[in-house]
Amino acid sequence: MTLQQVMSQVRRALDYYNMIQENDHIAVGISGGKDSLTLLVALHGLMRFYPKPFTLHAVTVDLGFGNLDFECIKALCGELGVPYTIVKTEIAKIIFEERKEENPCSLCAKLRKGALNHAMQDTGCNKIAYAHHRDDVIATLFLSLFYEGRFQTIEPVTYLDRCGLTVIRPLLFMKEADVIGFSNKAGLPVVKSPCPADGRTRRQYIEELMRRLNRENPGILERIFTAVRTGNLNGWTP
Repeated sequence: MTLQQVMSQVRRALDYYNMIQENDHIAVGISGGKDSLTLLVALHGLMRFYPKPFTLHAVTVDLGFGNLDFECIKALCGELGVPYTIVKTEIAKIIFEERKEENPCSLCAKLRKGALNHAMQDTGCNKIAYAHHRDDVIATLFLSLFYEGRFQTIEPVTYLDRCGLTVIRPLLFMKEADVIGFSNKAGLPVVKSPCPADGRTRRQYIEELMRRLNRENPGILERIFTAVRTGNLNGWTP
């Protein structure tokens, strides 16, 4: 997939769900993975000609594992001319040393988002862009259904009334395979997660199940995503 194709998919989401208003200052959450870097590059490309002017500020929440090098991401942001902030935390210590969580992903996500939201007060951003794609939408739906007994998933746009910020998800029309293809082709400086739970979480079990379902029932993920978009779920009606 080319950058032009990625930008087209991102713009489709921005327009369809009215994610951007004029003069928005948008923080892009950068984990260092292929998804967030793809989102950063695509939004930067759209800045040049999108009819509603907006600005970007890349932000990484450092979980505190102590062995991550963000220099390559700093270099990319420098090339793009996008300000870059690293938020230092001790989330890894809290989860794995103090609480010894068996299923750490949910708590980690909450703490990471809390740190990111707090950092927005210093950057002056009014919106946060997360890099959730189509497969993340479906995986979250399955996780909610299987482990919580609820039929719900992440929303295209979410207003956080406690901190006055709006979360947008501009990659939601992109398949994970397309993100991987673009990331590899563009040579994005992906930083591998050092999390000790990587590879053995509930989400990864669900992702493996999704791949199996799609092999045995070609097109099933696209049909599930269509059901999400048309099923009157909260936040999915533009």
